[in-house]
Amino acid sequence: MTDLDRVLDLQTSDTTTDQLRHRRETLAEYAELKAIDVREAEIVASVVEPRAERDSLGREQKRLEDEIAGIEQKVAVVLHQLYEEGLTSPKEAQALQADLESLKRRQAALEDEVLELMEKIEPLDAALAGSVADLDTVRGDRERTKAALVAAQAAVDSELAAVAESRIQLAAAVSPEMLKSYEELRPQYGGIAIARLVGATCQGCFLSLAAAEVDELRRRPADELVHCPDCGRILVR
Repeated sequence: MTDLDRVLDLQTSDTTTDQLRHRRETLAEYAELKAIDVREAEIVASVVEPRAERDSLGREQKRLEDEIAGIEQKVAVVLHQLYEEGLTSPKEAQALQADLESLKRRQAALEDEVLELMEKIEPLDAALAGSVADLDTVRGDRERTKAALVAAQAAVDSELAAVAESRIQLAAAVSPEMLKSYEELRPQYGGIAIARLVGATCQGCFLSLAAAEVDELRRRPADELVHCPDCGRILVR
């Protein structure tokens, strides 16, 4: 095996590393987490208006119930005056009775309003409860997806570590001069610094060399450092 063959093995190792890093950066769980974030934002946005309406109706219900409670206190006072205090005037009793009836009419009207509000509130509460359940589901999905992401990252990291360990041995077997040339070229050519010459075609740029160029390259020693005249990559003949 020539030095160039060993560099080609090193290239294969580095390409595997690049692929693993790309896989780690594009794990499906990343897209799933983004989709979950979008879904959560949609649910949160969808409850803004219903929540505001529910809060407004709730405040109105509270106001009416407070007024009803005030009327009930007044009714208790009137009843006390009518039946427990000694009234000396039928006219006074008649006036209190009229007050009592007026208070009860007002109370009945307010209670009807409360019932109407409750009828409006009920479907809002049901919808909001459904949204809360949806949020719980989405957030549960997020936690499960995060756990899956961590596991997927760990699996790729394990592969990367194994390739990195193997690369140390591969690089140690390459001459310093050849290794230096390879390392300098790799960033310039998208990570592919060395390629085989198959027939008259460079497998790095896939351009065909002239017959004279191919003959000239093949006359050189197999372990001599030569470059593709078109793309500049190291060629293995």
